[in-house]
Amino acid sequence: MTEPTSAPPNLPLRLAAIAVAVGGLAAAFAFAAGLFSPQRLTPAKLVNVLEQNGGVHPAYRRNHAKGICVVGHFESNGAGSEVSRATVFAKGSVPIVGRLAIPGGNPAASDGAAPIRSLALRFLPEHGEEWRTGMNAMPVFVVKDAQSFYELQQASQPQPGTGKPDPAKMGAFFKAHPESAAFLSWVKTAVPSSSYANSAYYGLNAFLLVDAQGREHPVRWSVQPQTPYQPLAAEQRNEANFLAADLQQRLAQGPVRWHLQLTLGEPGDPTDDATRAWPQNRRSIDAGEVVIERAVAEQGGPCQDVNYDPLVLPDGIRASDDPLLSARSAAYSESFNRRTREQAALPAQEQHP
Repeated sequence: MTEPTSAPPNLPLRLAAIAVAVGGLAAAFAFAAGLFSPQRLTPAKLVNVLEQNGGVHPAYRRNHAKGICVVGHFESNGAGSEVSRATVFAKGSVPIVGRLAIPGGNPAASDGAAPIRSLALRFLPEHGEEWRTGMNAMPVFVVKDAQSFYELQQASQPQPGTGKPDPAKMGAFFKAHPESAAFLSWVKTAVPSSSYANSAYYGLNAFLLVDAQGREHPVRWSVQPQTPYQPLAAEQRNEANFLAADLQQRLAQGPVRWHLQLTLGEPGDPTDDATRAWPQNRRSIDAGEVVIERAVAEQGGPCQDVNYDPLVLPDGIRASDDPLLSARSAAYSESFNRRTREQAALPAQEQHP
């Protein structure tokens, strides 16, 4: 499902805001590629950069600091078993623990200013290996290689006095990076959804599904909402905390649902470049429904100690050659370790998600 679009105000600042939102992935990719020898970047240095850009907020996640924990189930219809032997795709119900969030390291960020929503899911089959995935409400990523990610991180640093990235630096960055064309085409007209519940979320990276015969099938997945998309309303742009409240109101009326779509690649479709969308005519399998039933507290709850590492994969799903995957895994681990150490040092009444 394609979300309707209309032209957003102040495009340069919008580009800058989105650059900050994806900065964590940017820095992580630079680390994994290891192109900055002899002073090779480390996960610790990269998390430090995130803190410089997003502020230091001990015991919170370094990205997606503001969010809401949810629980529910995945109702598999069995169709995914054609292309993957993973237990999660067998017909039946699988418990899930998820987290809906906005990007960035500031837990007090305004929902109205957030350009992207995110959804992370943890599938927990009773007799199988778990699967974790993180998705964003954007169909393509912004750049593809380590040097470009590093330059993006530099360009998106907040400026003294404004606290925002310099629009001129952001404009110069995108001018120098033609691989960002698809992202720019999307962002020029994209309007965030009015709710977590009515947004589509995309995995962005490619993976490999492995079927019962051992054959590999390139895949990109997404979840498409059953709730019709509505754009962010003008009055919501000035509201700081409407996303969680809206979701809780919806859940009080019943579950919120998405369809899990497995889009299969064909020969020639890139599996190592998240800036390039696959053709729209690629086959897509509706594997079932992601059903969110209720929101739960993060403190002491099922999300608090979860690192949504994209390389926690069951038999039947493998990583592709996209280097961003191992980079995200390394950076998430560093962030998780730092956060949990900080949580342990706080009094119980001050614990944070």
